[in-house]
Amino acid sequence: MLKQRIFSIVLVFTLIFSSAGAVQTAQDGMRGVWVSTIYNIDYPSAQGLSADALKSEADATLDNIAAMGLNTVFLQVRPSADALYPSEIFPWSRYISGTVGQAPDGDFDVLAYWVEGAHSRGLQLHAWINPYRITKDGESEWESLPENSPAKQHPEWVVKYEDNYYFNPGLPAVQQLVVDGASEIVKNYDVDGIHLDDYFYPGTDFDDSSTYARYGQDFSDIGDWRRDNVNTLIATLDKTLHEIDPTLSFGVSPAGIWDNKTNNPKGSETNGRSSYREIYCDSVEWIRKGTVDYICPQLYWSIGYEIADFQVLVDWWQQIVSTSDVALYIGIGAYRAAEAQPGDVWYGTDELQRQLTLLDDSIDIQGEVFFSYSSLQNVDGCAAMLSEHYASNEKTPDATPDTSVQQSSLLELVSRFIVSLFHNKEAFSFGRSSLPRI
Repeated sequence: MLKQRIFSIVLVFTLIFSSAGAVQTAQDGMRGVWVSTIYNIDYPSAQGLSADALKSEADATLDNIAAMGLNTVFLQVRPSADALYPSEIFPWSRYISGTVGQAPDGDFDVLAYWVEGAHSRGLQLHAWINPYRITKDGESEWESLPENSPAKQHPEWVVKYEDNYYFNPGLPAVQQLVVDGASEIVKNYDVDGIHLDDYFYPGTDFDDSSTYARYGQDFSDIGDWRRDNVNTLIATLDKTLHEIDPTLSFGVSPAGIWDNKTNNPKGSETNGRSSYREIYCDSVEWIRKGTVDYICPQLYWSIGYEIADFQVLVDWWQQIVSTSDVALYIGIGAYRAAEAQPGDVWYGTDELQRQLTLLDDSIDIQGEVFFSYSSLQNVDGCAAMLSEHYASNEKTPDATPDTSVQQSSLLELVSRFIVSLFHNKEAFSFGRSSLPRI
């Protein structure tokens, strides 16, 4: 075992210093934006548009994204148990055609057009799916679902919570449904990634006691069982999707607070809604196990906000990923600026600029993702600010790298990895998750 550890250290040093000269000239990190389709927040502007109108709006959106200096689109292709592409599993989304189960004009394949359009502009396209949500508008939406919807075909998979309907995450068949749906996308489209948002269990009083009685015998606490169900889904997606496409990027955007220190000594100095306890989302476990390629916490608060300080959470998440190979992207709440009134800390672009500057100063953060596209367009001066910010960060091809800074930063990463080698036995599996990102 000692020889294995020494070999690991030597290998890491070799990889790091052989690539040191390329670090500064490599492409900048993640500069992403969420394009939300639910309620037609970002795309399309209305339901029932013609194919030509859908294409025109997609082209304009992609052009604007590229002009802002962004490089990645997270397109919501399954806002509920539906699809923005022809699927053998889920019905067409109502947010495109106006009627769930009805194809858009000319059988227009939204996802195919966006993938081609993104790639032609030098952008990546990640397919964003919501794993368990079936409805957003209650009983009327449930009644409108076609008979070929998996929710209608398998009512035993469905749980009503408050006024809406959800697939039951504790059922193996439901977990397989989510995996099959994501696999269908990866097999049929040249997407660069599969992305999940933070909608897992909708609440602590979710009615799954009978499922727990059937499947949760190994758990004395229903919360631990629920978290294990989500962990199992994430691990299965990771394995299955990478078997189809080893180059695929798979990640999740959890709520920004994993847990509060008042409830958990490992948590952050915050007092907000905890994804660990309230939606059973243990993103720290995914990072520890390496079952995601990246994590993108939604830090939708301002710097200095007492309940959930953006800077406090940035520091906390950096510490969590510091000895892993999981990339850290930060979700920025641009919608706050879009909704802000004069006098609000979010009004204008100042808070967004402060947050970008803070992120630029960190070696443990690989980029950011903005929610959402329309917000960036609706805040005066925001598009120009982003374009200028990212243009100023671009490195000229003939620039001479500051190797002393590179090696200092890389040595810090090496030291962290060495510590993890001697304290984490899982670091020795020489698979996709065994070496730190460099």
